[in-house]
Amino acid sequence: MVWVDGALAAGGAAGGRAVVDALDHGMTTGDGVFETCKVVDGVPFALSLHLARLARSAAGLGLPAPREEEVRDAVGAVLRERALARGRLRITWTSGPGPLGSERHGGSTLVVAAAQAPSPATAPSVVTVPWTRNERSATAGLKTTSYAENVVALRRALAAGAGEALLANTRGELCEGTGSNVVVQLRGADGRPAPELVTPPLSSGCLAGVTRALLLRWAQEEGLPLVERTVPVGALRDAAAVLLTSSLRDVQVQTRLDGRPLAPGDLPLRAADLFARRAAQEVDPR
Repeated sequence: MVWVDGALAAGGAAGGRAVVDALDHGMTTGDGVFETCKVVDGVPFALSLHLARLARSAAGLGLPAPREEEVRDAVGAVLRERALARGRLRITWTSGPGPLGSERHGGSTLVVAAAQAPSPATAPSVVTVPWTRNERSATAGLKTTSYAENVVALRRALAAGAGEALLANTRGELCEGTGSNVVVQLRGADGRPAPELVTPPLSSGCLAGVTRALLLRWAQEEGLPLVERTVPVGALRDAAAVLLTSSLRDVQVQTRLDGRPLAPGDLPLRAADLFARRAAQEVDPR
Protein backbone atom coordinates (compact mmCIF):
# COMPACT_ATOMS: atom_id res chain seq x y z
CA MET A 1 0.00 0.00 0.00
CA VAL A 2 1.42 3.38 -1.07
CA TRP A 3 0.49 6.98 -0.25
CA VAL A 4 1.75 9.65 -2.67
CA ASP A 5 1.04 13.33 -1.94
CA GLY A 6 -2.42 12.67 -0.55
CA ALA A 7 -3.48 9.77 -2.76
CA LEU A 8 -3.64 6.19 -1.46
CA ALA A 9 -3.29 3.29 -3.87
CA ALA A 10 -2.03 -0.25 -4.14
CA GLY A 11 1.58 -0.46 -5.21
CA GLY A 12 3.42 -3.02 -7.31
CA ALA A 13 1.30 -5.43 -9.30
CA ALA A 14 -1.80 -5.14 -7.11
CA GLY A 15 -4.66 -3.32 -8.77
CA GLY A 16 -4.24 0.42 -9.17
CA ARG A 17 -0.86 2.10 -9.26
CA ALA A 18 0.55 4.83 -7.05
CA VAL A 19 2.17 7.39 -9.36
CA VAL A 20 5.24 9.60 -8.94
CA ASP A 21 6.21 12.13 -11.63
CA ALA A 22 8.74 10.64 -14.08
CA LEU A 23 10.93 13.74 -13.67
CA ASP A 24 10.92 13.67 -9.87
CA HIS A 25 14.42 14.53 -8.67
CA GLY A 26 14.32 11.59 -6.29
CA MET A 27 14.45 9.37 -9.37
CA THR A 28 16.55 11.39 -11.82
CA THR A 29 19.27 12.52 -9.39
CA GLY A 30 18.64 10.73 -6.09
CA ASP A 31 17.77 14.10 -4.56
CA GLY A 32 15.77 12.95 -1.58
CA VAL A 33 15.85 11.41 1.88
CA PHE A 34 14.05 8.51 3.46
CA GLU A 35 13.39 6.53 6.63
CA THR A 36 12.54 2.88 7.21
CA CYS A 37 10.63 1.79 10.32
CA LYS A 38 9.84 -1.64 11.64
CA VAL A 39 6.10 -2.30 12.03
CA VAL A 40 4.90 -4.71 14.72
CA ASP A 41 1.20 -5.56 14.88
CA GLY A 42 0.36 -2.50 12.81
CA VAL A 43 2.39 -0.05 14.93
CA PRO A 44 5.62 1.60 13.66
CA PHE A 45 8.53 1.43 16.10
CA ALA A 46 10.33 4.65 17.11
CA LEU A 47 8.39 6.75 14.60
CA SER A 48 9.17 10.02 16.38
CA LEU A 49 12.93 9.41 16.24
CA HIS A 50 12.70 8.45 12.57
CA LEU A 51 10.77 11.61 11.72
CA ALA A 52 13.32 13.73 13.57
CA ARG A 53 16.13 12.15 11.54
CA LEU A 54 14.15 12.60 8.31
CA ALA A 55 14.03 16.34 9.05
CA ARG A 56 17.79 16.40 9.80
CA SER A 57 18.61 14.59 6.56
CA ALA A 58 16.38 16.97 4.61
CA ALA A 59 18.17 19.95 6.16
CA GLY A 60 21.50 18.40 5.20
CA LEU A 61 20.38 18.39 1.55
CA GLY A 62 19.00 21.91 1.81
CA LEU A 63 15.41 20.68 1.58
CA PRO A 64 12.57 21.98 3.74
CA ALA A 65 11.35 19.39 6.23
CA PRO A 66 8.01 17.73 5.49
CA ARG A 67 5.14 18.69 7.77
CA GLU A 68 5.20 16.11 10.56
CA GLU A 69 1.40 16.09 10.87
CA GLU A 70 1.05 15.25 7.18
CA VAL A 71 3.59 12.43 7.43
CA ARG A 72 1.88 10.96 10.48
CA ASP A 73 -1.51 11.14 8.72
CA ALA A 74 -0.03 9.35 5.71
CA VAL A 75 1.54 6.67 7.89
CA GLY A 76 -1.78 6.11 9.64
CA ALA A 77 -3.65 5.88 6.34
CA VAL A 78 -1.24 3.31 4.91
CA LEU A 79 -1.14 1.12 8.01
CA ARG A 80 -4.91 1.14 8.37
CA GLU A 81 -5.17 -0.24 4.82
CA ARG A 82 -2.48 -2.89 5.26
CA ALA A 83 -2.62 -5.08 8.35
CA LEU A 84 0.98 -6.07 9.09
CA ALA A 85 2.10 -8.33 11.92
CA ARG A 86 5.73 -7.66 10.93
CA GLY A 87 6.21 -5.00 8.32
CA ARG A 88 8.52 -2.46 6.77
CA LEU A 89 7.34 1.15 6.55
CA ARG A 90 9.22 3.50 4.22
CA ILE A 91 8.86 7.29 4.21
CA THR A 92 10.47 9.09 1.25
CA TRP A 93 10.77 12.87 0.82
CA THR A 94 12.24 14.35 -2.36
CA SER A 95 12.71 17.77 -3.96
CA GLY A 96 9.89 16.97 -6.37
CA PRO A 97 9.82 17.23 -10.18
CA GLY A 98 12.86 19.00 -11.56
CA PRO A 99 14.98 19.53 -14.64
CA LEU A 100 17.20 16.87 -16.17
CA GLY A 101 20.19 18.16 -14.22
CA SER A 102 21.27 18.87 -10.67
CA GLU A 103 19.42 22.17 -10.23
CA ARG A 104 16.01 22.16 -8.53
CA HIS A 105 12.60 23.65 -9.26
CA GLY A 106 11.76 23.90 -5.55
CA GLY A 107 8.86 21.45 -5.17
CA SER A 108 8.47 18.34 -3.03
CA THR A 109 7.10 14.81 -3.10
CA LEU A 110 6.09 12.69 -0.12
CA VAL A 111 5.71 8.93 -0.46
CA VAL A 112 4.78 6.52 2.34
CA ALA A 113 4.71 2.79 1.63
CA ALA A 114 4.34 -0.37 3.69
CA ALA A 115 4.90 -4.03 2.95
CA GLN A 116 5.51 -7.31 4.71
CA ALA A 117 9.05 -7.52 6.12
CA PRO A 118 11.24 -10.57 5.60
CA SER A 119 11.84 -12.84 8.57
CA PRO A 120 15.17 -12.34 10.36
CA ALA A 121 18.00 -14.61 9.26
CA THR A 122 18.47 -17.63 11.50
CA ALA A 123 22.27 -17.62 11.06
CA PRO A 124 23.19 -14.07 10.01
CA SER A 125 26.62 -13.46 8.52
CA VAL A 126 28.55 -10.47 7.23
CA VAL A 127 31.48 -9.83 4.89
CA THR A 128 33.84 -6.92 4.33
CA VAL A 129 33.98 -5.33 0.87
CA PRO A 130 36.74 -3.33 -0.84
CA TRP A 131 34.83 -0.07 -1.28
CA THR A 132 34.91 2.84 1.17
CA ARG A 133 32.66 5.45 2.68
CA ASN A 134 33.83 9.04 2.24
CA GLU A 135 33.54 10.51 5.72
CA ARG A 136 34.05 14.01 4.22
CA SER A 137 31.29 13.67 1.62
CA ALA A 138 28.61 16.36 1.40
CA THR A 139 26.06 13.66 2.25
CA ALA A 140 28.04 11.79 4.93
CA GLY A 141 25.72 10.75 7.73
CA LEU A 142 22.56 11.60 5.76
CA LYS A 143 19.99 8.95 4.82
CA THR A 144 19.55 9.88 1.17
CA THR A 145 17.91 8.09 -1.74
CA SER A 146 21.30 8.05 -3.54
CA TYR A 147 21.74 4.39 -2.63
CA ALA A 148 23.44 2.78 -5.63
CA GLU A 149 26.75 2.12 -3.87
CA ASN A 150 24.87 0.29 -1.14
CA VAL A 151 23.09 -1.84 -3.74
CA VAL A 152 26.42 -2.82 -5.31
CA ALA A 153 28.05 -3.65 -1.96
CA LEU A 154 25.05 -5.66 -0.77
CA ARG A 155 25.02 -7.65 -4.01
CA ARG A 156 28.65 -8.59 -3.30
CA ALA A 157 27.65 -9.77 0.17
CA LEU A 158 24.69 -11.79 -1.08
CA ALA A 159 26.83 -13.43 -3.76
CA ALA A 160 29.20 -14.52 -0.97
CA GLY A 161 26.32 -16.06 0.97
CA ALA A 162 26.18 -13.27 3.57
CA GLY A 163 23.38 -10.91 4.51
CA GLU A 164 25.28 -7.64 4.87
CA ALA A 165 28.50 -5.91 3.80
CA LEU A 166 30.77 -3.83 6.03
CA LEU A 167 32.62 -0.79 4.69
CA ALA A 168 35.62 1.13 5.94
CA ASN A 169 36.04 4.87 5.45
CA THR A 170 38.86 6.58 3.55
CA ARG A 171 41.03 6.64 6.71
CA GLY A 172 40.93 2.85 7.02
CA GLU A 173 38.51 2.92 9.94
CA LEU A 174 35.48 0.67 10.33
CA CYS A 175 32.40 2.68 9.33
CA GLU A 176 29.09 0.85 8.80
CA GLY A 177 27.11 -1.64 6.75
CA THR A 178 25.07 -0.88 3.65
CA GLY A 179 21.93 -0.56 5.74
CA SER A 180 23.15 -0.98 9.28
CA ASN A 181 25.48 0.25 11.97
CA VAL A 182 28.09 -2.08 13.41
CA VAL A 183 29.14 -2.99 16.95
CA VAL A 184 32.18 -5.17 17.64
CA GLN A 185 33.77 -6.97 20.52
CA LEU A 186 37.52 -6.92 19.96
CA ARG A 187 40.20 -8.99 21.69
CA GLY A 188 42.72 -7.88 24.27
CA ALA A 189 46.47 -8.45 24.15
CA ASP A 190 45.90 -11.82 25.83
CA GLY A 191 43.61 -12.90 23.00
CA ARG A 192 40.51 -12.93 25.17
CA PRO A 193 37.33 -11.02 24.24
CA ALA A 194 37.50 -7.45 25.52
CA PRO A 195 35.12 -6.57 28.40
CA GLU A 196 33.30 -3.98 26.29
CA LEU A 197 31.51 -3.49 23.00
CA VAL A 198 32.62 -0.75 20.60
CA THR A 199 30.77 1.09 17.83
CA PRO A 200 32.40 3.58 15.42
CA PRO A 201 31.72 7.26 16.22
CA LEU A 202 29.64 9.42 13.88
CA SER A 203 32.89 11.11 12.79
CA SER A 204 33.63 7.89 10.89
CA GLY A 205 30.98 8.96 8.37
CA CYS A 206 28.42 6.39 9.47
CA LEU A 207 24.70 7.07 9.63
CA ALA A 208 23.34 8.13 13.01
CA GLY A 209 21.18 5.03 13.23
CA VAL A 210 18.04 5.11 15.36
CA THR A 211 18.66 1.58 16.64
CA ARG A 212 22.30 2.43 17.31
CA ALA A 213 21.33 5.53 19.31
CA LEU A 214 18.77 3.63 21.37
CA LEU A 215 21.21 0.83 22.12
CA LEU A 216 23.80 3.37 23.28
CA ARG A 217 21.23 5.11 25.47
CA TRP A 218 19.79 1.96 27.01
CA ALA A 219 23.24 0.41 27.51
CA GLN A 220 24.33 3.48 29.46
CA GLU A 221 21.18 3.40 31.57
CA GLU A 222 21.61 -0.28 32.42
CA GLY A 223 25.39 -0.44 32.81
CA LEU A 224 26.15 -2.48 29.69
CA PRO A 225 29.70 -1.60 28.56
CA LEU A 226 29.24 -0.09 25.09
CA VAL A 227 31.43 2.79 23.91
CA GLU A 228 31.95 4.88 20.78
CA ARG A 229 35.53 4.66 19.57
CA THR A 230 37.46 4.55 16.32
CA VAL A 231 38.11 0.97 15.18
CA PRO A 232 40.81 0.21 12.57
CA VAL A 233 39.16 -1.97 9.96
CA GLY A 234 42.05 -4.42 10.28
CA ALA A 235 40.94 -5.16 13.85
CA LEU A 236 38.04 -7.13 12.41
CA ARG A 237 40.40 -9.95 11.44
CA ASP A 238 40.29 -11.43 14.93
CA ALA A 239 37.21 -9.74 16.39
CA ALA A 240 35.44 -11.91 18.93
CA ALA A 241 31.95 -10.76 17.94
CA VAL A 242 30.15 -8.58 15.41
CA LEU A 243 26.65 -7.17 15.88
CA LEU A 244 24.57 -5.23 13.37
CA THR A 245 21.95 -2.68 14.37
CA SER A 246 19.15 -1.48 12.11
CA SER A 247 15.42 -0.91 12.12
CA LEU A 248 14.53 -4.39 10.84
CA ARG A 249 17.42 -6.28 12.44
CA ASP A 250 17.16 -4.60 15.87
CA VAL A 251 20.45 -5.82 17.45
CA GLN A 252 21.54 -8.87 15.49
CA VAL A 253 24.51 -11.00 16.60
CA GLN A 254 26.40 -12.34 13.57
CA THR A 255 27.48 -15.96 13.27
CA ARG A 256 30.18 -15.54 10.58
CA LEU A 257 32.54 -12.78 9.40
CA ASP A 258 34.17 -13.21 5.99
CA GLY A 259 33.45 -16.92 6.28
CA ARG A 260 35.08 -17.21 9.72
CA PRO A 261 32.76 -18.66 12.38
CA LEU A 262 32.02 -16.39 15.33
CA ALA A 263 31.12 -17.72 18.76
CA PRO A 264 29.84 -14.66 20.64
CA GLY A 265 29.84 -14.85 24.38
CA ASP A 266 27.68 -13.32 27.07
CA LEU A 267 28.18 -9.61 26.33
CA PRO A 268 26.88 -9.53 22.71
CA LEU A 269 23.88 -11.66 23.68
CA ARG A 270 23.15 -9.34 26.59
CA ALA A 271 23.14 -6.37 24.20
CA ALA A 272 20.62 -8.06 21.90
CA ASP A 273 18.41 -9.08 24.82
CA LEU A 274 18.56 -5.59 26.36
CA PHE A 275 17.38 -3.97 23.13
CA ALA A 276 14.56 -6.47 22.60
CA ARG A 277 13.29 -5.94 26.14
CA ARG A 278 13.44 -2.14 26.11
CA ALA A 279 11.95 -1.89 22.61
CA ALA A 280 8.97 -3.97 23.76
CA GLN A 281 8.48 -1.55 26.66
CA GLU A 282 8.87 1.69 24.62
CA VAL A 283 7.20 1.58 21.23
CA ASP A 284 7.84 5.25 20.47
CA PRO A 285 10.88 6.38 22.49
CA ARG A 286 11.79 10.04 22.20
